[in-house]
Amino acid sequence: MSDKQLKVLFFGDLVGKVGRNAVVAYLADLKTTDNYPDFVIINGENASHGFGLTEKNYNELTESGIDCITSGNHIWDKKEIYNYIEGADKLIRPINYPAGTPGVGSRIFEVKGEKIGVINALGRVFMQPLDSPWELVKSEVLKIKEITPNVIVDFHAEATAEKLCFGRFLSEIGVSFMVGTHTHVQTADDKIINCMGYITDVGFCGAVDSIIGMEYETSVKRLTTALPERYEVAVTYPAQINAVEVSLIDGKTTEIKRINIKVDSKEEMEVDVENSV
Repeated sequence: MSDKQLKVLFFGDLVGKVGRNAVVAYLADLKTTDNYPDFVIINGENASHGFGLTEKNYNELTESGIDCITSGNHIWDKKEIYNYIEGADKLIRPINYPAGTPGVGSRIFEVKGEKIGVINALGRVFMQPLDSPWELVKSEVLKIKEITPNVIVDFHAEATAEKLCFGRFLSEIGVSFMVGTHTHVQTADDKIINCMGYITDVGFCGAVDSIIGMEYETSVKRLTTALPERYEVAVTYPAQINAVEVSLIDGKTTEIKRINIKVDSKEEMEVDVENSV
């Protein structure tokens, strides 16, 4: 048993360069304060122009201080992922892809002399058919808890009820923190269930003036015509930061705080906004 407190900060899905730059700038500002977290996680499946994650962007994000990148159903959209995922030691993909899928669905990280296990899983309601996450994740949680009591799960899912039910299930097997991702709309239900921090969806990081990170014009055309219009990432400012911060002691959440702020202009970010999309 350890009484050491670990502060974990989880950012919602980064969407394109606006989301990447906003998070990098936010972390840079935090480093000048006494509130910098011990462990930083992002969901990065939309980080490279809204679809997938390039190796360049993976390197830029991890070099900025991000300790772990989770993902979801868009992780395979940039085909170069197959070339670097096996060597990307801070990246995890959903654990319930079939056996033989490149990459891993969980990792254990060293943090201030402690260990933190992170698991990524995909929901199945209104999503592509994959292996059931229930027993797979339970088995992985129990394996990790033999090593550390600190277990975090990113459940990338569409349906609110599925996330709520999965969260209750995870709280009963000793998970420390479950964060929902995928819908890009932050929910106001951050809470502690059976000593587990929980939020149905953490939201997203990207352009405020957008449709969950995408341009309004292409989104409305797709929805009104039913034609397969290509979504384009919104690159306007201000940007928004959606995140959740939890404090863990001996594998239990003692505090949880939802973060929803705006970065007013790209000049305030003090980062290179000319990065590749």
